[in-house]
Amino acid sequence: MQRPARLFTMLLLSLVFVLAACQQAQPTPTPAPAAQPSPTQPAAPAASPTPAAQPTPQAQVTKPTDPIGVLEIKPGEPIVLAWMLTVSGGTAQLGEDSKRGIEIAIDDLGGQLLGHKIELVGEDSGCNPEGGQAAATRLAANPRIVAIVGSSCSSEARVGAPIIDQAGLVMVSPSNTAPDLTDPAKHVNAYLRVAHNDKVQGRVAAEFVVNKLGLKKVATIHDGSLYAEQLANVFAENVKKLGGTVVAQEAVSPDDTDMRPVLTRIATQQPELIYYPIFNPAGSFITIQAKEISGLENVKLMSADGLLEPQTVQNAGQAAVGLYLSGPDLTVLGPKYQEFVQKYQQKYGTKPVAGFHAHAYDATMMIVEAIKKVAVQAPDGTLYIPRKALRDALYETKNFQGLTGNLTCDPNGDCADPKIAVYEVFSTDTANWPDSAIRKIYP
Repeated sequence: MQRPARLFTMLLLSLVFVLAACQQAQPTPTPAPAAQPSPTQPAAPAASPTPAAQPTPQAQVTKPTDPIGVLEIKPGEPIVLAWMLTVSGGTAQLGEDSKRGIEIAIDDLGGQLLGHKIELVGEDSGCNPEGGQAAATRLAANPRIVAIVGSSCSSEARVGAPIIDQAGLVMVSPSNTAPDLTDPAKHVNAYLRVAHNDKVQGRVAAEFVVNKLGLKKVATIHDGSLYAEQLANVFAENVKKLGGTVVAQEAVSPDDTDMRPVLTRIATQQPELIYYPIFNPAGSFITIQAKEISGLENVKLMSADGLLEPQTVQNAGQAAVGLYLSGPDLTVLGPKYQEFVQKYQQKYGTKPVAGFHAHAYDATMMIVEAIKKVAVQAPDGTLYIPRKALRDALYETKNFQGLTGNLTCDPNGDCADPKIAVYEVFSTDTANWPDSAIRKIYP
């Protein structure tokens, strides 16, 4: 019995070793994956919305609220933008040039914004307070308007901006330059501009006269408009700061045609240069008649962006040769501006005819970007644009890359990246304006 027992014991031990070896060869059980959160699938995201689930400006269900109103645009209805520009009379080229800048901006958008067609409407503001008031009143009565590009002339905006403000609209001017409009004591919330402030233009003009030309005795003429009077004054102040003398400061009316009495008085003071930052046709009459006044035959003549248009040369003819004009420096703008000019020529058969077409393009695009920021869209496609939020978004514009530069708005509505040049009329040939008639000479 001992051998069978030993044999049995040995067999039993062998079986134990085999079983032990088999157990060691089996994989160790791991915790069930479902019971532990995967590092790539944390539990937290399941409890918080993903970006796709968050409401977006284009997917809001409820109509937003706004202290000055919300514009509601139904599916199939257009987004209405407006212009308030001078497109008739002696200043028509100034406003028409800006209107073309707006139209090209809309072309570049494909005529669409946020799934809605863009409709452009406008009012002629006439480059005077009466026209500005009438145009602003008509635009303010149109509840479909989202925002306005305008006005052309500062005197229009002085009376028009409060009307636009009261209506809950907002306006961005391409060419208003009077310091008064963004003076903190007088500025209205609805008003911004992408044009330069004449505190800059007046200083550059004075530096050109005193430092570049070496002239110290100057006279000024304004036409009573906000733009002309303030720019003439800024110029005069800067001439004095640079050591010059202002021997006369005269005024004419925009409707005057005989400038000889004013010019004769100025001649008695023997200025070396007359600065008259006014508009056509009054500016052209001064250019022509100054040559007729004894004592002014060789006096230098200088105006500003109000006369920076071919009509100035066409009106004055040979008398315009030698005239200096300050205004936006379009020669330093980049490739985007050159592409814009090509589009302008293709669309209208001419190069730009004034100085603020690029500014109008930028004003339009700045408004469009602000609309994109604040607009919300209901599931049925209805678009809501809160009006105060739209204003706020415009004031928050920062480092906006426009045709005219890098635009940033301050609390008073100045958004420009100002670049000022002085041009000289060297020919009466306006067929290929500006290259055929004027050239930049400063800086």
